[in-house]
Amino acid sequence: MKRCSTCNRTYSDPNLSFCIEDGTPLTPVEDESTVVSPPYQPPGSYVPPGTQVPRRRVWPWVVGILGAFILGIVVLSIAAVILAPRFLRARQNGPITVYTREAENSNSTAPPANANVETANANANVNANAANANVDSLPPPTDRDEVMAQLRDLENDWTLANINDDKKALERILADDWVGQLQDGGIQGKADYIRTNRRDVRVEKWDFDDLKLNLIGDRASLSGKIKLKLRDEDDLKFDFLDKFVWRDGRWQATGSEVKPRD
Repeated sequence: MKRCSTCNRTYSDPNLSFCIEDGTPLTPVEDESTVVSPPYQPPGSYVPPGTQVPRRRVWPWVVGILGAFILGIVVLSIAAVILAPRFLRARQNGPITVYTREAENSNSTAPPANANVETANANANVNANAANANVDSLPPPTDRDEVMAQLRDLENDWTLANINDDKKALERILADDWVGQLQDGGIQGKADYIRTNRRDVRVEKWDFDDLKLNLIGDRASLSGKIKLKLRDEDDLKFDFLDKFVWRDGRWQATGSEVKPRD
């Protein structure tokens, strides 16, 4: 009988010299009656003494952990791509919904930006209308010298607009009810006058002479002579009578008669 001094296991095979569990050399047992056999344990793998146990490879674990990490990042990226647009839409739509509910349930909610813009535009229109109303309500001037200066400037603007065919200026100078008397005795309205007017490049300068003013309230008439100096041609001379009305805060022509003179 032999015994292992490490695990106290006994062996009856006389040919064994080492313990098959841990490789410890066996020692003979003198009194077999005092030997207590340990509980039976299944035999493990026998490693002869001096044999190096191979180390487990670590790189498969590293590769596995790294692969799991990369897979997790890919899954999170896909989830972000799918869920991010929904989140953004929810963020964008959220404030509008909240404002609508507050606007319906509370009178203290601040108005939207569009309301401020509309209010500003309305105020601007009111101010413009007020300014126009103030201009329109201006009474006609009563000083004859002042009226003479205003109508003389208006006659110069009118002549210049005729020569340059400035239809915008003619539209402003002539009242909508303007009527002109033609040399053949016919009459012409504002629209026809502006439409048939043509630019005259022959005129170099003009002069007014013998101007006479007739002023009654908001009505005025100016008569006189006009001489047009032409390039390389004889001068043109006319007698004229223009009628005006004070309207919308300014003088506007309502009628005209022009006759050539020798």
